[in-house]
Amino acid sequence: MTSLFKALADPTRREILRLLSRGELTAGQIAEKFAMSWPSVSHHLGVLKNAGLVEVEKKGQYLYYSLNATVLQELMAYLFELLNIKEDEKNEKK
Repeated sequence: MTSLFKALADPTRREILRLLSRGELTAGQIAEKFAMSWPSVSHHLGVLKNAGLVEVEKKGQYLYYSLNATVLQELMAYLFELLNIKEDEKNEKK
């Protein structure tokens, strides 16, 4: 979970995820959206990949990145579980 939260903590990485929520993109297409160097974009994509938030598929000479919704669904389930535990604790104190 630590790598997941680290990946989500950065606004650039969250923007990359937002872009990928619309469909797969090449690294070049993603890099065009940001005013930063290609190595910086590559670093962000690596962090997202290591956290399991994006998947990479090679098609010809290009790498295509796509959102891994399964990991996001698992995160949401975890967060909802935490919220329910907190809500249950509040109700028990009343």
